[in-house]
Amino acid sequence: MWFMFALLSAVFAALTSILAKIGIDGVNSNLATAIRTVVVVLMAWGMVFLTGGQGGISGISRKSWLFLILSGLATGASWLCYYKALQMGEASKVVPIDKLSVVITLVLAFVFLHEKFTPKSLVGCVLITIGTLVMVL
Repeated sequence: MWFMFALLSAVFAALTSILAKIGIDGVNSNLATAIRTVVVVLMAWGMVFLTGGQGGISGISRKSWLFLILSGLATGASWLCYYKALQMGEASKVVPIDKLSVVITLVLAFVFLHEKFTPKSLVGCVLITIGTLVMVL
């Protein structure tokens, strides 16, 4: 089931890029990011209430709060940079560079989460990096 959600995530991310590129034309990139963020916030809280998850707020630890807040700040910074890059560049070049986050995530997961970095992971990272360079150069 996780694979289906991951695949849907990729499809929606692709749609996000195309729809954003069309919608950002003539709009300040920071304003566009703020509008998108409001929609995401409303959608996320809607899902929380729809599924009855709001009762879990009081059980969130300080550590989880800290890292969720830091994650939110990283997401915000990512979105601001992404929209500015998308406004300035071609979607077909911005998106592959943005997806280098896969390689960066694998490296960070190895360093900070002590996840396994296998030869297969290394080959995948190298291929993603080479593929990105081929697409954007």
